[in-house]
Amino acid sequence: MTETAPMIHEDALPGHESELKPKPEWQPRYPGSGRLAGKVAVVTGADSGIGRAVAALFAREGADVAVLYLCEHDDAAETQRIVEAEGRRAVTIAGDVGDKAWCETAVAQVIDAFGRIDVLVNNAGEQHPDKDIRDITEEQLKRTFQTNIFGMFFMVQATLPHLSEGAAIVNCTSVTSYQGEPELLDYSSTKGAITAFTRALSQNLVEKGIRVNAVAPGPIWTPLNPMGGASPEKLENFGEKTPMGRPGQPNEVAPSFLFLACEDSSYMSGQVLHPNGGTVVNG
Repeated sequence: MTETAPMIHEDALPGHESELKPKPEWQPRYPGSGRLAGKVAVVTGADSGIGRAVAALFAREGADVAVLYLCEHDDAAETQRIVEAEGRRAVTIAGDVGDKAWCETAVAQVIDAFGRIDVLVNNAGEQHPDKDIRDITEEQLKRTFQTNIFGMFFMVQATLPHLSEGAAIVNCTSVTSYQGEPELLDYSSTKGAITAFTRALSQNLVEKGIRVNAVAPGPIWTPLNPMGGASPEKLENFGEKTPMGRPGQPNEVAPSFLFLACEDSSYMSGQVLHPNGGTVVNG
């Protein structure tokens, strides 16, 4: 495990899944079928939540996984254990995706460990609820964009020299990109940027045979919300406004990432999948 000091945050984000109750459901829901056999996947924010569920499912489908995360070493070690329990290799690399130099170093370590990269999942993100736009500090605004969208640019820049025809990039955007969220102004803005980034990058890389797609989850039970400053009132009714009337679990989102990462989606690029509890959005 390689560790670097994270950039300063305004709070204790992103939080530990080991402290969350009830525990999110990350377990793959069906036997593997070798859809990522022999592949190497890099997953940012893979220590917990959706990232952990993606790492677990990718491993079940035959991929070795690089677990990139900020500073939750206990969570990352558990994700590594989960991947290895599926018979695959895992490395954990701690640091900040908002730091371009760290992204380059992390990718170099993945190449040293596995020799190749076939799939990049840009999942790391942070949010800071504020009801009044005037409460969003300049530091917070810069930090949210640094992690959520700059980090994706940096990771793609670092991995691109190692991606060949048939590789896939899958970005994590959000239902807030389409609907907005009044208490997550900066977060929603970054997710809109990610959706546009996905569409533009897909066209930029299509001639190289590299597909770029995204997943836009709705309210999913991960450390991001309860440990990201959401009010007790909001958490009490978390996800109940969806047509299904409940929040989703990480293992209900991970299959969307798998589909876009493997050859099942070979004729798709620039698209977004919406595991969001039935909310209809445009795009």
